[in-house]
Amino acid sequence: EAQFVESGGGLVQAGDSLRLSCVASGFTFIDYGIAWFRQAPGKQRELVSYINNKDGETHYADFVKGRFTISRENAKNTVYLQMNNLKPEDTAVYYCAADRNYCSGSGCDPSSYEYDYWGRGTQVTVSS
Repeated sequence: EAQFVESGGGLVQAGDSLRLSCVASGFTFIDYGIAWFRQAPGKQRELVSYINNKDGETHYADFVKGRFTISRENAKNTVYLQMNNLKPEDTAVYYCAADRNYCSGSGCDPSSYEYDYWGRGTQVTVSS
């Protein structure tokens, strides 16, 4: 059974940092691009960041550029999201997801993919 387990969320103050981890199992991790999404109460789920499975190219939503960094460690079936300078508006449940589409360059849109596998999420709360 394919699954993700996210961890690393918590309650922090504005300006603090967190590192989220997402460990995959039950599927061939290296065949998939991995994304982090988030969903705040009353809002739609939105793509935060994406990393492809071939050359490690990354994509970021404008609202996290310069603050968040996505990375993956294929030997550990793990993707990370380093979040710095957190803001109250970053408060949300963060999910990781996997998709077999290969996204490279400015012409692709990883937010449009139908992701095959999803984690259950980890809560991030940022107080002002």
